[in-house]
Amino acid sequence: MASEPNSVRVVLVSPRNPLNIGAATRAMANFGFSDLAVVAPYEPHWREAKSAVGAEDLLQKARRTQCLAEAVADCTLVIGTGTLTHRKPEQPVVSLPDLALLIESKGAHGARVALVFGPEKHGLTREDLSWCHLLVEIPTDARQPSMNLGQAVAVCLYELASRAFSRPPAESASPQAIPAPSTSLDLLAAVIEQTMTAAGYSPRAMLPANRHDLRLLLRRLAPSALDTRRMLGLFRRILWRLEPGPKRK
Repeated sequence: MASEPNSVRVVLVSPRNPLNIGAATRAMANFGFSDLAVVAPYEPHWREAKSAVGAEDLLQKARRTQCLAEAVADCTLVIGTGTLTHRKPEQPVVSLPDLALLIESKGAHGARVALVFGPEKHGLTREDLSWCHLLVEIPTDARQPSMNLGQAVAVCLYELASRAFSRPPAESASPQAIPAPSTSLDLLAAVIEQTMTAAGYSPRAMLPANRHDLRLLLRRLAPSALDTRRMLGLFRRILWRLEPGPKRK
């Protein structure tokens, strides 16, 4: 349930500076968050960051993954962070002050949240954002829109700690409303892609673009876990019918 800090995972994608990782970890400890994932870090000695003052245990327990998909596999709401200065978003954009209320409302639907931050040099890529349901923008001055990674994490977590987790948790959702985790959406996308290929939907050269758009589409639709299983069964049946070979009725 997204009703307490432990339901929110902070995900750092390809961070370059161990000091920034340490600062982000310290901010997590400041505001009561403890679930950290680090994706393909640039520096091999990031767990030794001295800037993680008072949060050394959290840094040691952080999970390390090779890709973003693995880091958010069990999450039902994945939120990317960044600036819109040089970006045309392909998913809904939420302002930081509104993020806490959104997460609080999702708590009634059993959401497990990932808050994703990109590398220091360029932020999240278009490919990274294709795993995100939403994009949150930190309101900054147009003359200096980008923030230091550790500071960005601190600002976002302060907003969540002060707004989203200050009231009693919402009631649990019915099974029909429980959202599908990211890994289930990726499984459904893979079967739909196979079905599209078997049906001759588009040239092979379009497969990467179709895969990207399909990943975004499923996250915009935000199907429940139950609906995702139903769609998975439907597309598997269609794929079985399309594939060559004898069929039994």
